[in-house]
Amino acid sequence: MIIGILKEPKEESRVAMLPEAVKTLLSWGAEVQVEQAAGNTAFATDPSYQEVGASIKSREELLSQADILIGIQPLSPLEIAKTKSGAVLMGQMNALYDSQLRDYLIAEKKTAFSMELVPRTTRAQSMDVLSSMATVTGYKAVLMAADLLPRFFPMFMTAAGSITPSRVLILGAGVAGLQAIATARRLGASVFAFDVRQAAKEEVLSLGAKFVDVEGATEDKDAGGYAVEQSEEFLQRQKDTIHEHALKADVIITTAQIPGRKAPLLVEERTVRAMKPGAVVIDLAASSGGNCALSQPDQTVEVNGVRIVGVGNLAASMPQDASKMYGKNYLNFLKLIIKDGNLHLNFEDDIVTGTCVCHEGKAISPRIIQIQNT
Repeated sequence: MIIGILKEPKEESRVAMLPEAVKTLLSWGAEVQVEQAAGNTAFATDPSYQEVGASIKSREELLSQADILIGIQPLSPLEIAKTKSGAVLMGQMNALYDSQLRDYLIAEKKTAFSMELVPRTTRAQSMDVLSSMATVTGYKAVLMAADLLPRFFPMFMTAAGSITPSRVLILGAGVAGLQAIATARRLGASVFAFDVRQAAKEEVLSLGAKFVDVEGATEDKDAGGYAVEQSEEFLQRQKDTIHEHALKADVIITTAQIPGRKAPLLVEERTVRAMKPGAVVIDLAASSGGNCALSQPDQTVEVNGVRIVGVGNLAASMPQDASKMYGKNYLNFLKLIIKDGNLHLNFEDDIVTGTCVCHEGKAISPRIIQIQNT
């Protein structure tokens, strides 16, 4: 069985697997082919892959020969058409949103796994690329904010007087939010955090932040740890509370997203316009609609001296460790579908089923089937 590691598009600096992960694949009895220069932007050279036993191939060779093709960004339909019959395609295919690619994969009877569909369960944690990459984005978002902020994060006692700590407001206490809290606290900021899930309160407090409470939130134990849609009454209370805290904040980092839906609006235009000049908003949900009313994907907007940064693929700004984490997630998932060096798809396994977009012309993931039926 041949496993191919693809080179990502030029805007993506990560690679799906570093040489250390490839070495593990080889120990399973698989042959591994790596596209030429695939790891260069993640500081993994072709010779480093060859040293562990992989072979370097052109893209055309990989597409035509590999039994399993592994990447991060999805292939185009044109390239999918060049893959061998029965090949398994793996990556982050944005399968819940990209109906054109999803329908093409089904029509062409391809077998495809979309890693953002990995279930949010305890057993699947080690395979969850969204959580791994959220760790990177939460960390980098704080460093980005600290770089843009015209003042210090920590409190300083100096000969020129005392410098008070910056006040940071984190909206959403999932993986990215918690990492942002931890990083901001390490830098010495005074941190406040909001989340509609009361279960997040204990984690927020344990990291040394203060929890911003808004009563009356709707919670769903079956939402896999994500927030769910809220009533209009609660949303207005939420916006008013965030508005009050935003007026005192030097930095706001927003991380709230709902799978399959537009990101909830948390920071209104009136709030941005009332914030302190020099304040910074980092919107990690900009690519899915934005938590801030004025954010634009991959752009920095300035309003009344407040800078709003719409973050896109922030994980790619730390390609070495991000690739290491991504590769480990892949290895843990591949253990489920590779047995004795051969492909073995067990669709009775809830993780395999939940992550599989389609197989033999049929949608497999319950979330994909649900979208088809709506």
